[in-house]
Amino acid sequence: MTEAQRLEHPRPHPARTIVYMIVSFFFRILQFVLIVTGIAVGVSTAVVWIGFPILLATTSFVRWSADRERGWLGTMLRVPLPPVERRPYDGLPLLRRWTVRLSDPTTWRDLAYLMAAFPLACLEVGIALASIVLLPMAIWVTPSLGWLHGELGIALLGPDRTKRLEQKAERLQASRARGVDAAEAERRRIERDLHDGAQQRLVAVAMSLGRAKSKFDHDPAAVRELIDEAHSDAKLAVSELRDLARGIYPAVLGDRGLDAALSAQAAKSPIPVDVRVNVDPRPPAAVETTAYFIVGETLTNIAKHSGATEAGVKVWRTDEHVVVEITDNGHGGAEVRPGGGLAGLADRAATIDGVITVVSPLGGPTVIRADLPCQW
Repeated sequence: MTEAQRLEHPRPHPARTIVYMIVSFFFRILQFVLIVTGIAVGVSTAVVWIGFPILLATTSFVRWSADRERGWLGTMLRVPLPPVERRPYDGLPLLRRWTVRLSDPTTWRDLAYLMAAFPLACLEVGIALASIVLLPMAIWVTPSLGWLHGELGIALLGPDRTKRLEQKAERLQASRARGVDAAEAERRRIERDLHDGAQQRLVAVAMSLGRAKSKFDHDPAAVRELIDEAHSDAKLAVSELRDLARGIYPAVLGDRGLDAALSAQAAKSPIPVDVRVNVDPRPPAAVETTAYFIVGETLTNIAKHSGATEAGVKVWRTDEHVVVEITDNGHGGAEVRPGGGLAGLADRAATIDGVITVVSPLGGPTVIRADLPCQW
């Protein structure tokens, strides 16, 4: 996932989920036995000091197991769990290190996850084994259970609430800065288009009318020619101003919504584009505008650089997001580069706290997805 990676995850692949549930079951038994035994023996023998090394080893095992689980969840269930920040204890005596670990909330959240995972694994392994035989269960039930397991992992193994709020604040600050940059770049583009286009046409109109005025009394034929020239320049200026206004906010988008606007864009593409839009109820204007320009710029890039012979645009709405997905059958290899077209799309999406995802292996196909929140 490019840009600000959120603690959200799609439903995992059924086969990966089945493998995860079966393999994890055996590790869950080992973890549960070692942790429960370590805590019981350590607490009962702490009075004679033997228990402290046992409890220290058990604490280390809990943290080590939770770290392995974060990577395992990301690999098998596609759960984005970044490494957690633990309280530092380097350079401290052994007993002091243990007390720091015990006072770290992350340690207790790791323990809570590992204890909850054991009874959950007993349920999951049965469903996974049944899914091997029952195809409907493998398709619908198992991925849903895997998704719920991922939610548990996010809640207990992910950053705590304070850290999540800090990350959200940092993401919003970065989005605001990128939004300001994008707005400034758009302003410069409009100024450049006005200066190089419509302004030059209007200057030519004024000059032609001035020359016609000077020849009005003694050279009617030249006057007629100059007026015709001024008329042509005026029509070109009006056309350029109309195109410029359409580039700021297209009238068809405001009048008829995304379906009609994206269909009009697809009709202008040099390659066939299949458009499917379902965004009822209609999203906010800022989301519509962002989706419109993301599709337009992506289709332009596909026509210029991808070598594709066809493309597809799908736009749908969930409870909280409008999802835009553009695919093509080109040669692939697209990636987000600083200053590149895809980076510009990411900047445009970031102005409303949206996220761009690019999947483009060499040889294709390329999938560009934008998740645009309807509330921010």
